[in-house]
Amino acid sequence: MLRTLYAKLALALFALFCLVGGVFLVAALYSAHMYQQEVAQRLNYDLASHIVHEHILLQDGKVNQNGLEALFHDLMIINPSLEFYLLAADGKVLSYSAAPGKVVRDHVSLGPVLNMLEGNPNLPVLGDDPRNHDRQKAFSVAPIISNGELQGYIYAILGSEQVDHITELLEHSFIMRWSALAVGAALIFALVAGLLVFAFLTRRLRRLSSNMEAFRRENFSAPVPGQVRSGEASDEIDRLDISFSEMARHIHAQMERLRETDSLRRELVANVSHDLRTPLASLQGYLETLALKDKELSSEERQAYLGTACRHADRLTRLVFELFELAKLDAKELKPNREPFPLAELVQDVTQKFNLRAEQQGVRIVVDAMPDVPFAEADIGMIERVLDNLIDNALQHTPQGGVIQITVADKAGQITVRVQDSGTGIPENELPHIFERFYRKASSGHDNGAGAGLGLAISQRIVELHGSSLSVSSVIDQGSEFAFSLPAHHFSHA
Repeated sequence: MLRTLYAKLALALFALFCLVGGVFLVAALYSAHMYQQEVAQRLNYDLASHIVHEHILLQDGKVNQNGLEALFHDLMIINPSLEFYLLAADGKVLSYSAAPGKVVRDHVSLGPVLNMLEGNPNLPVLGDDPRNHDRQKAFSVAPIISNGELQGYIYAILGSEQVDHITELLEHSFIMRWSALAVGAALIFALVAGLLVFAFLTRRLRRLSSNMEAFRRENFSAPVPGQVRSGEASDEIDRLDISFSEMARHIHAQMERLRETDSLRRELVANVSHDLRTPLASLQGYLETLALKDKELSSEERQAYLGTACRHADRLTRLVFELFELAKLDAKELKPNREPFPLAELVQDVTQKFNLRAEQQGVRIVVDAMPDVPFAEADIGMIERVLDNLIDNALQHTPQGGVIQITVADKAGQITVRVQDSGTGIPENELPHIFERFYRKASSGHDNGAGAGLGLAISQRIVELHGSSLSVSSVIDQGSEFAFSLPAHHFSHA
């Protein structure tokens, strides 16, 4: 029952209102009692002084018993709520107007008495009630002085036992009960109003909680529509709603990406298995043939078998090397060692390595470098690897008689390299996937069947390490173009 925020707020509000109501009632009863004491003390402040001035109660330290009894009798007839006590100078009770057996104190503390006699005290001042060991009441007091010496005090208690009984009756009266019921009704009304306000204010939290629970039940895969737009947030709840919606969309996108990654992983395993199995099977087949028919083969046949086995071994070695290289790049174990170097010269050097292969395929490689291209600032070894991969990829997909053009240009402090071929091109639906590891482009009559490729994936990782990206554009049967940019190096002048 108390597992919801609304229930906890309601319970806390109910407890708070009960506490406030209880404190209010106690304070009201205490204030009423103290107000009664203060009013009685203000009205009878000089009562004891008038009695002392009009009557001789002590003379030569002796009590005028007859006069005292007559005075007490007359005063009790006039106002039966008053009780009078004759005190000695040390506070001892010498005589009193109360009924016999009611007085239980034989001394009255003189602290409150002296406080009253000093003048202008903060009323009410409460003194000891001789009829009770623990209770204190409002009083009126005056000193009795004879021959210039203090003889004692006349001490008047302003609330007798009868008045106490009346106070108890008031506390249990209809008016008091009605007042208590009125206070209780007001508190209940305030509580109900508060609960309605809480329900109104927490409705968005309940809706957000419901959305979050639904998102959890859908295994964090169902998108959650935002109820509040970013520019319309008015308070913390709206901002929480916006943050959750953005988080849910991000998690949904991540889950979709994980599904795609899992699918690619399965495809990767299949591709790796195929690309490793093919050269291994061929290598094993040719070696077994050499081992079984070594004496029957001529020298030319033996060299042909060995050449084919070496080519498959080289292909297998290159594939394993690329796997390790890509794994290091993905793990960010390789860091570029940036240094200035002439990028145009590097392009010329890399192109020389592919000239013989290009001539054998009937493909022409053209380098177009702008004059005075500045030095690039990058890792020369990594960039050479990128150029190797891009030119090799272009040769794989360019038919006989085709052209591969490499352009190096400087613009706004960025040196851009473009590798353009006149090959088979890439279908538009495959362009987003060509930089994925082991992605196989759809078969083409001009492809040489090199198998699953890691070159473009490696090139993309290397370019990303240099703060750039490898872009691609392609038109079917017209060719493809790959491009990347590197920052130009600015030499400082002494």
